[in-house]
Amino acid sequence: MSGSDAFANRGNRDASVVNPRPSGTIDSTRRSGPVGEGRAGDPFLIGEAMTGGYGTGPDILHDCTIAVEQGEIAVIVGPNGAGKSTAMKAVFGMLDLRQGSVRLNGRDITALNPQDRVKAGMGFVPQVNNIFPSLTVQENLEMGAFIRDDDISETMEQVFDLFPAVADKRKQAAGELSGGQRQQVAVSRALMTRPSLLMLDEPTAGVSPIVMDELFDRIIAIARGGLPVLMVEQNARQAMNIADKAYVLVQGRNAHTGTGKELMANEEVRRTFLGG
Repeated sequence: MSGSDAFANRGNRDASVVNPRPSGTIDSTRRSGPVGEGRAGDPFLIGEAMTGGYGTGPDILHDCTIAVEQGEIAVIVGPNGAGKSTAMKAVFGMLDLRQGSVRLNGRDITALNPQDRVKAGMGFVPQVNNIFPSLTVQENLEMGAFIRDDDISETMEQVFDLFPAVADKRKQAAGELSGGQRQQVAVSRALMTRPSLLMLDEPTAGVSPIVMDELFDRIIAIARGGLPVLMVEQNARQAMNIADKAYVLVQGRNAHTGTGKELMANEEVRRTFLGG
């Protein structure tokens, strides 16, 4: 992007793309610790036996484990206040774990801060404040590639192929788009880092059923291309329909774990979380 006066102060009104409020904010002063070795037989990503909360507050997660393999979609569902988004933020390093570990692609990254987890391969899309509204769509994608020092044009074209609506709006300010289009821009921005793992926190929140189906179709295409997807989703039934692995959390604990089909067939899960 140009450094000319035409772009002076642009983006200053925008909330950080990795700063969903009110809790789980990024501490930019926290330095990363060392990266350790993974464990034999680990899934591609695993947040294992995670216990922790925000700051000095009480624990929200209790011995919670979340995992996903390459090319799969793993979803986290549960009632309000179950700790779904907190589990996602724990995996991304947005709260300190008092117990447990996070391992990605054969490495223990528990000590890394969120910024370095992005460099390690995590692409994270928060539920809110996930775009720069005053920048154009294309500029948002360019911002997504900030950690790269190579030619990003091929990745951008791949993203435009995946999300034609994003391509059509590339010169428009992202803040002028519909909610569903903004979500597509947010996912596209994360893909610009060429992540090895895509993490989505309630990507269909506030969008219409038609747009939700379109987003789910794109998420399936991303995973079938080999990129693992970890997703928190409020639309539990629809999420389980596309899930290779599903985790039902209750009060920060694993209540049920299985394939999407297995949990859809579980009478207790259907009665308690899917409305019968």
